[in-house]
Amino acid sequence: MTRALLLSFSPHGKAAQTFKLARALLSDLVPNAQITERDYGSQALPPLTREYANALTTAGGLSGSATALSEQLIVELEACDLLILCTPVHNFTVPAALKGWIDHVVRIQRSFTVNASFEKVGLLKDRRTFVLVSSGNARKGHEPDFLTPYLTAILSTVGIRSVDFVYLGAMVRGEEAVNRAVEQAHRQLCEAISSGL
Repeated sequence: MTRALLLSFSPHGKAAQTFKLARALLSDLVPNAQITERDYGSQALPPLTREYANALTTAGGLSGSATALSEQLIVELEACDLLILCTPVHNFTVPAALKGWIDHVVRIQRSFTVNASFEKVGLLKDRRTFVLVSSGNARKGHEPDFLTPYLTAILSTVGIRSVDFVYLGAMVRGEEAVNRAVEQAHRQLCEAISSGL
């Protein structure tokens, strides 16, 4: 049975076009999947605390209460074999809600380590991952994109390399433009999910 983790980082939460599309596709293409849904866009995770930072540099601190939420999120990520991140582009990069999740999940000696050459090495197993990205711009490539390379690098840091990006542009250009973007993304996702699951 496929275990899917579906995360929304949009201020629209589960009403976001990306989230609705992901949910519909999972229902159609992976009907028997066990799905865990989280809405971090409208219910943001708390920022890292001083206690968390101290725990990272204190012997035995990583198993204490300061890292309990981080541990919970990493365990949830480890339990899935299909990860879907639904996110808007905010100011050319990831929104604060997604950055908050990343800060909790990317943790030294838990989801990554550092080798003798001071390179980060992921400790999580790779899993099929889709990043559904919504933006107001109709055409990708016509403005700076720091989201794609950043997410590619940060997911790779913890060991996740099988990542497909699906872009839904023109989300503020009216209903017709939104419908076209959703249809195009739907086709792309159908092909990707059908070929990989």
